[in-house]
Amino acid sequence: MKIRIRIIWLLSTTFAILVLLFSAFVYVLSSNYVFNDFYDRLKTHTNTTIRIELDHRGDKEFVKEFKEEYLEKLPEENSIIVALDKQGKPLLNTKQSKEDSHFIQKVIRYKSGQERKGNLLKYGVLYVDKDGKSYVVYTSARNMYYTKYKNYLGGLLISLFFSAVVLIVVLSLWLSKRLIKPISDLSSSVHKIGTENLHFRIENKQERDELGELIRTMNNMLDRLETSFETQNNFISNASHELNTPLTSIIGQADLMLSKERSAEDYKTALNHILEQAEKLNKKTKALLFLARTGFDGKKMTIEKLRMDELIFETMETVNRIIPGNKIQFDFESLPENLDALEIKGNSQLLQLALSNVLLNASKYSDNQPVRIYLTHTKEAISVHVQDHGIGIPIQDLSHIYDPFFRASNTTSFEGYGIGLPLTRNIMRQHQGKIIVHSEEEIGTLVSLVIPYKS
Repeated sequence: MKIRIRIIWLLSTTFAILVLLFSAFVYVLSSNYVFNDFYDRLKTHTNTTIRIELDHRGDKEFVKEFKEEYLEKLPEENSIIVALDKQGKPLLNTKQSKEDSHFIQKVIRYKSGQERKGNLLKYGVLYVDKDGKSYVVYTSARNMYYTKYKNYLGGLLISLFFSAVVLIVVLSLWLSKRLIKPISDLSSSVHKIGTENLHFRIENKQERDELGELIRTMNNMLDRLETSFETQNNFISNASHELNTPLTSIIGQADLMLSKERSAEDYKTALNHILEQAEKLNKKTKALLFLARTGFDGKKMTIEKLRMDELIFETMETVNRIIPGNKIQFDFESLPENLDALEIKGNSQLLQLALSNVLLNASKYSDNQPVRIYLTHTKEAISVHVQDHGIGIPIQDLSHIYDPFFRASNTTSFEGYGIGLPLTRNIMRQHQGKIIVHSEEEIGTLVSLVIPYKS
């Protein structure tokens, strides 16, 4: 069932039930009011009968005239006076039924009373005159007003109910169309998006509600998708170039050697060149495969307790073997007083690889100038900071440093493949951490590896 139909059905049903309950409430209250009003009329007629028939004051004729002139004659009205003996028992005549007898007893017991049978209503009181004689005086009449009123009110409420249902359905149609329109517009906009126009963004006219939040989320997702596609395109372009260069060199060298007979020395030189290019190709291929593996979620990697200072020292030993005489120094003053803050959970080999990539880059791109390593920590994470004073990264290249095979425009005189930082970022993601790079050209670079304690 479509959302619009569900909205119409839900609103119509809900309001119809509310209108029905309200109509029933009005009907019941009105009915009670009609009966109470009729009992008040019976009470007035009963009291008037007492004034005329039993009261010993001299205004009987006036009251009788007043009753005949101003008091409305009720349908089948009948006023009855029943005398009581000295023991308080009613002196009934043969015309009075058992029901009348029960009603009279009720009036004697409670001093007054009322009774209803169908539309026949009775009201009576116990009256004691000046001579001490007791009487039960009651008036009965048929409430024909209730029958007419009930038919009129019932018909009116039924008409209003069906009119309200029609109005509710119309309003529900209009409201559902108004509510669904932003969603329909969103659906139409989403259909326009494809790989060829990922730059397209959905116009957000619902800034302050949940739909506006959804549109903002979708636009953010499109930002990430566009970046991902651009990164993928750059990766394919750079990878093709990086792999094609050694292959072209190998094929060209082989074709040259096979074009005619060569000396043994020429063949040896050519084979050494081919071997060199093949080794480069092998390194790039392995780097690509490792980069792809670290792009997974890392659920299967081995996690163990590690000491961050020990991890740093082991990595520095590895870097010392690769770049002898480097000037990488660890700042021991940055060690926390509480050594428990140095304990993390992670994969030792991957974290060493990530840190070694950063240290090698820092030493290489600073022409072996001093590189400082220091630690900071919070309640949530510990951070390793690597500060160099090298060539830095041009500002226009900072947004591409995580693209595989991308190399900054000022690194042409340095060897490298452009795999280190993308690989390091993947490793940090596997540990629910992050890498942060701050750099200024010709000033230096600060790389921070943030590793949460609960990784």
